[in-house]
Amino acid sequence: MNKQDFLKKLEVELKISKNSEYTINKYVYSNQELLDYAGKNPHEITEDDLKSYIAEKMTESSPSSVILFLAAIKYAYNNLLNKDITEKIKRPKRDKQIPTVLTREEIKRILSVLLNKKSKLMVSMMYACGMRVSEIVNLKIDNLDFEEKIGHIKRAKGRKDRVFNIPGFLDEELKKHIEKQKELYEKGENNERYVFTGPKGKLSSRNLQKMVSKAAKRAGIKKEVHCHTLRHSYATHLLEEGVDIRYIQTLLGHSDLSTTQIYTHVSTDEIKKIKSPIDSFK
Repeated sequence: MNKQDFLKKLEVELKISKNSEYTINKYVYSNQELLDYAGKNPHEITEDDLKSYIAEKMTESSPSSVILFLAAIKYAYNNLLNKDITEKIKRPKRDKQIPTVLTREEIKRILSVLLNKKSKLMVSMMYACGMRVSEIVNLKIDNLDFEEKIGHIKRAKGRKDRVFNIPGFLDEELKKHIEKQKELYEKGENNERYVFTGPKGKLSSRNLQKMVSKAAKRAGIKKEVHCHTLRHSYATHLLEEGVDIRYIQTLLGHSDLSTTQIYTHVSTDEIKKIKSPIDSFK
């Protein structure tokens, strides 16, 4: 099997397994990089080739990036060649990084610089509903129930469905936007009935990431801001408002409570409430 056939078959396997667009792109890209580096056909790649690539190309990469790269190679070789060339390679420990969180004021500033109504609505929903970028991109008109004021996210990360509340302050604006999208559908310009589309149809996650990052810079925010930063901020702000962490776990669609508990370490408002023992000396 040559390189091109290998990569095509890998993409097919990933699609059959219903992996996300991000995972498909990342896994195919990782395998292509390794094959290009080694200059060999897939069945000729060895553990030493893999180690050489990591040592030369990924010395500055984060542990998470190396782990993801190895997962991509393992998936490809297990599924297509029935072997695991990553088996004896020790994975680095993940960095326990505290996620970047925006203040409520910073969220307002980002929204204030978004003059395009659709852009502002998308960013508002990502924050107000704790949505991943893939979830907003794949959200369909039929997933929204305005009568019950809830939305359904189908096959989210981990292939789980979950429910979100449609915020009251977005209700009217969202309804108006949906009516425009339905008109596009009637004209045959939005065949899959997505809530948000671009000039060429389905939105690109990458373009949405760029839009959020640029908006943060225009708003004068020095932090590194991505779409997922809005989700982190949503969870942290709920915690600061006293919402039970188990409810936050359900709203975010986390299988494990330990994933949600990272937000207990980033809630600066809660930390500010804790007084030093010396204050009792008065």
